[in-house]
Amino acid sequence: MAPTSSSTETPPRRIPVRQVVLRNLANFLPIVGIVLLALGIPSVEWAVRIPMMLLTGYLLFTLTSLFHETAHQTLPALPKWANVLVGRVIGTGLLAPYSVYRQSHIRHHAYLNRPNDWELWPYSDPKTSLWFRRVFVWLDLLFGIVTAPYVYGRIYFHRDSPIKQPEIRWTIFYEYLFMFAFWGSLLTWVTLGGHWPTFLICWGIPHWFAGILQNGRKMTEHLGMSSFDPLQGTRTVVGGNALARMFSWLNYDIFVHGPHHRFPLLTHDRLENRIKEHVEGHPERAYPVYPSYFQAFCAMAPCMVAKPGVGLNAGATKLNNVAASDVTEFLEDEKQIVVGDWDKADSGTA
Repeated sequence: MAPTSSSTETPPRRIPVRQVVLRNLANFLPIVGIVLLALGIPSVEWAVRIPMMLLTGYLLFTLTSLFHETAHQTLPALPKWANVLVGRVIGTGLLAPYSVYRQSHIRHHAYLNRPNDWELWPYSDPKTSLWFRRVFVWLDLLFGIVTAPYVYGRIYFHRDSPIKQPEIRWTIFYEYLFMFAFWGSLLTWVTLGGHWPTFLICWGIPHWFAGILQNGRKMTEHLGMSSFDPLQGTRTVVGGNALARMFSWLNYDIFVHGPHHRFPLLTHDRLENRIKEHVEGHPERAYPVYPSYFQAFCAMAPCMVAKPGVGLNAGATKLNNVAASDVTEFLEDEKQIVVGDWDKADSGTA
């Protein structure tokens, strides 16, 4: 029987109301950018529009972090149903239904870097060839707007899908149905009204740029990591200047990635203290913690050419033992599912 979430974790402290309000207001910035681009404000000159499209693309990228928080159902001050509602709205826009993303992400946490880490396919799948991954990684980076929905959708459409519960499969079916109906209606209106130039300016190009940033973030945090230990098998970014901290804040501190993977039900404001505790408590371990995202990216970049993979595709020689072949919910501590050591073999990190 699969492990279930425990209730031993200390309840999260209350986040100040001012911080919650500011963060929720920030979540509306992508909509502001889209509307301004559609209306040609402040100018229709390309010297203004191009930076505006890139800025709006970055703000759409921050919505993927909000989407991520809804999958964990850890949005501050919001009940579970509100997390689900917000997630379904964002998932429809990003072409990845909420429940598909959530089910894929649950396995991503429980089976990090293992072959059944569906979210990191094809990098986690030892059945894929090195050359296939070398080609796919560039398609994944440059056209994440297409590859991300495909990768997430595999967990539902694949013949070996681990999603067996009829209620979850029906929920995903209806989410896909609504998504196709929404986009079919919208694109029909865009076509009949001759609005394609405006649509591409205010949504198409920013969405494409957001896909590059999102998959670039995914690669920076994971590509080349062979350990199955969440703290050693992901790259974590802590610190940096005020600008770096603002970017982290806008993205719900998802850059503090290692402790988030180990403790997926922790709210974002508690992650930095967790990694500091582990680094100070275990100085003998070389945790892949970086003071800037640029340094983390530089550590990952060679893997995009030499060996784009994780786990067995990145140098691990043997899988560790887990207590269950599948899970359907996030665990308070992913160590619950591991039997013995995180890494049976000394696989190290990239």
